[in-house]
Amino acid sequence: MAQGSNHRRNLPGLLLALCFAAAAYATADGSWLKRVPDADRARTNPYAGQADAIAAGGRVFLDHCAKCHGADAEGRGKKPSLRSSRVQGAADGEIFWLLKNGNLGKGMPTWSKLPEETRWQVTAYVKSLGKSGLFSYAARRDRREGQ
Repeated sequence: MAQGSNHRRNLPGLLLALCFAAAAYATADGSWLKRVPDADRARTNPYAGQADAIAAGGRVFLDHCAKCHGADAEGRGKKPSLRSSRVQGAADGEIFWLLKNGNLGKGMPTWSKLPEETRWQVTAYVKSLGKSGLFSYAARRDRREGQ
């Protein structure tokens, strides 16, 4: 009987852990996009496609983002690839909003202290990367496993 009561005592903790796991999964699947206000989503990048701005954004990326997302932006560990269809298909305004507001629950810091121009340049850089393919996660996993 003591073992059964231990399981019942652990039930609240288990339920709490499941709730956190569900919240983490919801964020990982791009649910942050639903939080972007329409006005921010509709913003256009004044530096889109400009080579100088893309280069400047790349330098900021290497200084601030590559630690988590990798120098190639393919992601590291649980940090997402910025070449994914979800990121590359996001509107510039959505990426800009994420840089400004972060996603602290998933480890994405806010970069609101960077000047707006710099955040737009990083957005231009990220969008310039293009997609790495539908199976980029699987390809990275296979490379790590030597397949």
